[in-house]
Amino acid sequence: MIADTTKAIEATKQLVAAVPFLGSSVSEKDYRDALALVNYLIDNDDENPLIDFLTVKIAAYEDNSEHFAAFNKAVEEMPVGVALLRTLIDQHKLSYSDLKQEIGSKSLVSQILSGQRSLTISHIKALSVRFGVKPQWFL
Repeated sequence: MIADTTKAIEATKQLVAAVPFLGSSVSEKDYRDALALVNYLIDNDDENPLIDFLTVKIAAYEDNSEHFAAFNKAVEEMPVGVALLRTLIDQHKLSYSDLKQEIGSKSLVSQILSGQRSLTISHIKALSVRFGVKPQWFL
């Protein structure tokens, strides 16, 4: 037991030396390095348990960092459907005009994303079909 504990402690020290963000580091560089490592692991070794450790630390950093305070506040105030639509637009690299069939004009898409208008039931149905997501995710 003592030998295993000693090995675990030494391995932890080596891991933190290699990935300082897992320790007490809160530097922007170490945060960005941790993000890059997670992306690399997802692409090359998606079963690696280091992904779980890093994503917990990354989430805590993003939730508590003043650098993300304004963003976090805006996300909290944004309706879930709008947040999902923004994410889908970003992921699929779409322009507002790409959503003409599902929502309508670019100005209507802009009004929805800015909170001036709401998604209608027909918008939600069309968006859920286009993106293959459940309609309730927009509610």
